[in-house]
Amino acid sequence: MSLPEKFLKPFDAQSIEDGLYATWIASGLFNPDICIEKGYTKSDAESFSIVLPPPNVTGTLHTGHAFMLAIQDIMVRYNRMQGKKTLWIPGTDHAAISTESVIVKQLAKEKITKFELGREEFLKRVHIFAKESHDTIVSQTKKMGASLDWSREAFTLDEQRHHAVVTAFKTMYDDGLIYRGNRIVNWDPKGQTTVSDDEVDHEERIGKLYTFKYAHDCPIEIATTRPETKLGDTAIAVHPNGKWKEYIGQKFSFEFAGEPVTVTVVGDEYVDPEFGTGALGVTPAHAQVDFEIAQRHNLPIKQVINEYGKMITGMEGVRNAKTEIAREQIVSWLSQEGLLIKTEDIKQNISLSQRTKAIIEPLPKIQWWIDVNKPIAKKDNLSLKELMLRAVREDGITIIPERFEKTYFNWIENLRDWNISRQIWYGHQVPVWYKNKDTNEEIHVGTQPIGADWVQDQDTLDTWFSSGLWTFSTLGWPERTADLKTYHPTSVLETGHDIIFFWVARMILMSTYLLGEIPFKTVYMHGMVLDKNGKKMSKSNPETAIDPIETIKKYGADALRMAMLVGVGPGQDVTLSEDKIKAYSKFANKIWNATRFVLEQTNPKDTEIKPTLDTEHAEYINQWNIIHSEITKEMNTFKYYLVSEKLYHFFWHTFADIVIEKCKSDMNDSARYTLRYLLHQQLIALHPFMPFITEEIWGSFYPNGDLLMITPWKSEQ
Repeated sequence: MSLPEKFLKPFDAQSIEDGLYATWIASGLFNPDICIEKGYTKSDAESFSIVLPPPNVTGTLHTGHAFMLAIQDIMVRYNRMQGKKTLWIPGTDHAAISTESVIVKQLAKEKITKFELGREEFLKRVHIFAKESHDTIVSQTKKMGASLDWSREAFTLDEQRHHAVVTAFKTMYDDGLIYRGNRIVNWDPKGQTTVSDDEVDHEERIGKLYTFKYAHDCPIEIATTRPETKLGDTAIAVHPNGKWKEYIGQKFSFEFAGEPVTVTVVGDEYVDPEFGTGALGVTPAHAQVDFEIAQRHNLPIKQVINEYGKMITGMEGVRNAKTEIAREQIVSWLSQEGLLIKTEDIKQNISLSQRTKAIIEPLPKIQWWIDVNKPIAKKDNLSLKELMLRAVREDGITIIPERFEKTYFNWIENLRDWNISRQIWYGHQVPVWYKNKDTNEEIHVGTQPIGADWVQDQDTLDTWFSSGLWTFSTLGWPERTADLKTYHPTSVLETGHDIIFFWVARMILMSTYLLGEIPFKTVYMHGMVLDKNGKKMSKSNPETAIDPIETIKKYGADALRMAMLVGVGPGQDVTLSEDKIKAYSKFANKIWNATRFVLEQTNPKDTEIKPTLDTEHAEYINQWNIIHSEITKEMNTFKYYLVSEKLYHFFWHTFADIVIEKCKSDMNDSARYTLRYLLHQQLIALHPFMPFITEEIWGSFYPNGDLLMITPWKSEQ
């Protein structure tokens, strides 16, 4: 066979990858409908579907995205080669808080606030930025070789997804699951919005624990790390059988740091009688646990800290001061009054906003909430929490690796009502209109009502509300589309284990409630990408950070994919270094060189009629058949770490080092058949892992044949 000129040079990934991706796109075969139309997939074939976890439109592709794309592309290419109706839906997430904060920072450099710009003009700037970021992410995703059906691309803020969001909101509201209530929220004083429990980081710091009495005529001692909040105390909680039980039911009134305070002593089993003083000062407005105690005992709620983290009550030096300053003033006052008993250093977890790193201030706010505990009549009186638990325990969702099931169950069992409103402008505006904007008495929920005197709620919805609908809103819900019928529930959700609460659980909540079915059958959790020092990969550390796009330019997408996949199991972190990627670029070159030899020594006719094989050659093929049987089982059970390792070792150490070397010394019909057959089979098996080089070589073997990407997984010659 005449050798194509390109094989006279070392493998150059840069010269082939963009052209190959363009060929794949032009073929239309990422779209399962086209595969059926062209006869590559049977119309009644089993379906395989997966939605891309939508990257945020706030930046560029990072190594975590690259890892995710590589794993999912393996799943998709393998199932497509299995002859299934295979759909991989792409999309991006508007990532409301993150995206808005980027523009706010840009405006700050221009010495402009978003309020000075106005909502309409501000959103115009956000949309321009989001579109530019989207285009960059899509371009970079294609660089990874991701075989997504771009004709079905979605965006969490586009018109179709907005229709789904409004429908979901109204349905939940009509069923009494969405309500407007005054409850404790995680308030970000810097971002000026609420954030969910899952968007709060906890950092251990050394703090002070102060033990004191409120007043000389109040006998009960309490301890706190936040004396400034005690101006808002409305009760003292003690254990019903603890040492302070004789005071239960009594009230004490006094002046505390310039603020009149009245506390009622209540008995509550939450209080540990052996911990600290055995008594807890209850501040319902500024602590979640205290709020819950107040609800149980019908206690008043008194706010003493505002949205900017400043005191709104107290003596001079306290009122209008930041909480940290007020704390010092109050401790000084306690000492002067002879009320301070002791001060000690302790370790404490400080709650920080993930986005702004500001210290979270628990505040009472009127917000929109989803009730996760209310029995739902049309769901056999199960609550949303119970639906979420049943989905994994009984309804068929498998989590890989299994250890994350315990994490999931623990989170669900401790789940509080979900605060879904945010005080930002970018996102799905809450679909609620008020007739009288001053009293908010008459409301309309759903689509915009007729009439100029209706005013829409100014808050937007938590990003996770819209992304929670992702598996079915991308398939056309709330309409009962053919896509929804064919591809839902989706086959797999592949994502990082760090968002099991943010996203995985919320998709299960939305799908089981709105559709009455699970959103996916399997959840495959991947780990984190670590640098060569074992630390989380970060672009902020240029010495160890790896830019996927620059890496692809240097070594090729196939090398990057293999470096992330070989030997890395589900949920396992991957240590990535340039040396590791370089090693797999050498593997790509090994495949290229081996192919050159096979092309030089064989012709297509060498496999048209199977010759009588030499014993040694028959054994090589038998070895491969055994391995192929093993890897097929492993592909079906998501053990890509084993498959990639076996393929690497067989190609390099058996095919290249032994089979080719042995055949060189005796190139007969048996040898030529064996060489060509084994290379053919390995190209098919390697394709999900290394799509570019395998497709390029396949085209040289079969210049007038079908693309490798739709060649059957088990292919005989």
